[in-house]
Amino acid sequence: MAADIEKALTINQDGQQVQEWLELANGDSGVNAIESLMERRGAFDYILLETTGLADPGNIAPIFWVDDGLGSSIYLDGIVTVVDAKNIMKNLDDRGAISANEGTGQLPVGLSPTDAKSFKADDGSCVTTAHLQISHADVIIVNKADLVSESVLREIQERVRSINSLAKIHTTHHSRIPRLEEVLLDIHAYDQVDRRTLDDVATKGRSVSKLDPTISTIKVVLPRLQHSQLEQVDAWLRSVLWETRLPPVPFTTLSSPEDGQLVNDFEIHRVKGLIYVDNDATSSRMYGSADGSKTDTLSVKMIQGVRDVFEMTTVPHVLDHDEGSTRQGKMVLIGRGLSDAAVWQRSLDNFLLVR
Repeated sequence: MAADIEKALTINQDGQQVQEWLELANGDSGVNAIESLMERRGAFDYILLETTGLADPGNIAPIFWVDDGLGSSIYLDGIVTVVDAKNIMKNLDDRGAISANEGTGQLPVGLSPTDAKSFKADDGSCVTTAHLQISHADVIIVNKADLVSESVLREIQERVRSINSLAKIHTTHHSRIPRLEEVLLDIHAYDQVDRRTLDDVATKGRSVSKLDPTISTIKVVLPRLQHSQLEQVDAWLRSVLWETRLPPVPFTTLSSPEDGQLVNDFEIHRVKGLIYVDNDATSSRMYGSADGSKTDTLSVKMIQGVRDVFEMTTVPHVLDHDEGSTRQGKMVLIGRGLSDAAVWQRSLDNFLLVR
């Protein structure tokens, strides 16, 4: 029998805080409940959902990531994680009292990452709640910076960046941020991908990835694709995100046995990417040659994913000269047990039949 759950929601209205109660029916996404509240109280400028210190963003984000086709006025703007500079290193290194069964890399039956303080993977690394909250973040606020030395603060920033090389990092004390817009609000993390941020992962992510062996950021490169190859990219992502299986590379295509290394125990937390595709009549972009003439058509696809939820959409994009010349797509993955990026690159290349 379905049971209703009531949740309190605090609303700031005309400078005063008003508490409303949401009725969440069993299986309710949460979006419907908030929309019902908006029908009674009027539209909100912004909804800031504060979770508990043990919350797993990977379980919460898909609830508010609503398909455009459903016509909801609510959309997921981004995930912000606040890091306590005084305690974060200890939190990341805390093995905790709860661990998985030896050799399984999985949580005990009935235990979710939200409930567990930490668990142990096959490689001996320990995924803490702090790892989960950092790896899913689009913006990371390193607070209480005044309580640590400059050298320790640099170590914290490098450690955080080694886990999540995509997130924007802001350093604060007493929770004072320079502004709300584009720091906490209106960050548009799910409706756009910054190409320069993807490029930075190649330099930042590779140099600091060994600072934290538990969760890391890697990047794979995609050539300019034919429109028919989009299904292959989609199928590769379904295998990686839904089945937790990295498609292997046939040994007949390898230059050495080491190139056939497999990644068996991994978990993807976040995916972002841009790919460039030929022959998409629905949304093409012209780019110019050196003499100013229009030479080709190109569409741009954006990839966004959290855990096993992902989408690939066409986005408006203006190509600069360098990008129009190379037309090289990039996809960044953040997660546990990703190993060497070259292994993932070979798998994707083989899946797209790139030789």
